[in-house]
Amino acid sequence: MSGLVSVDYEVYGHVQGVFFRMHTEKEGNQLKLVGWVRNTNRGTVEGQVQGPKDTVEKMKTWLRTTGSPMSRIDRATFTNEKDIPALEFNSFTTKY
Repeated sequence: MSGLVSVDYEVYGHVQGVFFRMHTEKEGNQLKLVGWVRNTNRGTVEGQVQGPKDTVEKMKTWLRTTGSPMSRIDRATFTNEKDIPALEFNSFTTKY
C-alpha cells in the first residue's frame, strides 16, 4: 500500500488575475506534493494534485478556503480521486 492518491480539482470564484496559480504552485511545492494548475476559459482554475492522502487533504482544504490573498473562492470541486501506485509528476507546476 503506497498511500498515494491523485485528485482533480476546479476552483470557482475570483481566481484569475489574482496570482492564484502562483500561490497554488508554491503551496503544492511547500507540501511536497506534485501536480499542476492552470486557468480555464471558464474563469476558473483547475488542476491535479498527487501525494500522500493526508497531505493531499491539506491541499484540498487550502484550495477550498485559502487560495491567494486577493482571491475570492466561491467553491472548489474535487473529482476522480483515486489511489495511485506512484507519483506521475516530478514537481508542482503551472501549465499555460
